Amino acid sequence: MSGFPALFYKELLRFWKVVVQTVVAPVVTALLYLLIFSHVLEAHVEVFPGVSYTQFLVPGLVMMSMLQNAFSNSSSSLIQSKMTGNIVFVLLPPLSYLEFFLAYLGAAILRGLVVGLGVWVVTLWFAPWSVPHLGWMLAFALLACGILGALGIVAGIWAEKYDQLAAFQNFLILPLTFLSGVFYSIHSLPAFWQAVSHANPVFYLIDGFRYAFVGHADTDPWLGLLVATLCFVAISALTLVLLRSGYKLRH
Repeated sequence: MSGFPALFYKELLRFWKVVVQTVVAPVVTALLYLLIFSHVLEAHVEVFPGVSYTQFLVPGLVMMSMLQNAFSNSSSSLIQSKMTGNIVFVLLPPLSYLEFFLAYLGAAILRGLVVGLGVWVVTLWFAPWSVPHLGWMLAFALLACGILGALGIVAGIWAEKYDQLAAFQNFLILPLTFLSGVFYSIHSLPAFWQAVSHANPVFYLIDGFRYAFVGHADTDPWLGLLVATLCFVAISALTLVLLRSGYKLRH
C-alpha cells in the first residue's frame, strides 16, 4: 500500500484546487433548490406529522448533493486522465489495482462528505435541527458516497469521451437521484410508481438518511441499510474486476 497515500493525495488536490467549482457551486445549487421548493410548498405540504416541508427537504438535498459529487469526482478524474493521456503516469508505477481503487474511492467519498456538510451548514438557517440518529446518518452518508464513488470509477473506465460520460450521468445518475424521494414521499405516488421507487437503490439511501434527521421514513431503515450494503459490495466487486483486467485502461 506504499503508493496509496500519494495517489489519494493527488486526487484530493485535484478537486481542492478548484474548490469553487467542486464544492461551492454544488452548495449554491442545493440552496437554490431549497429556496424555490420551500417557498412554494412550505405552507401546503406536510409529509410527516410535526415535520415541516423544509425539514423534510433538507436531508434529501444533502444526500442528493453527496451522491452527485461523489460520482462526479471519480468519473471526471478518470475521463480527464484518459483524454489528456496522463493516465499513463498512474498506470506505469507499481500500484496495485486495490490501491488504485481505494485512492479514487476515498477521494470521491471525501468530496461527497465535504459538499454534504456544506449544504447542511447553509441550510441550518432555514431548518435548524439536531440529529437524533447520528449512527444512521454516518452509515448512509458513507455508503452513499462509496456506492456513487465506485460507480463513478466504472463510468470513467467505460467512457472513452466526455459525451459518453455525460450520457451515463444524464440517463442513469440524475434519474436515479431525482426519482428517489428527494422532493416528495413515495406514499404520495400511485401504487405502480411506489413499486418502481422500491426498485431504486438510491431511494433507500435518501430515505434512511432522512430518517436520521426527522425520525420518520417511508421504509424500514434496516432494509435500506441492507440494500445499500449489498449495492456497495456488488459495485465495488465489479470495479475491482475491471481494474484487475485492465479493461479500457491497459488494453
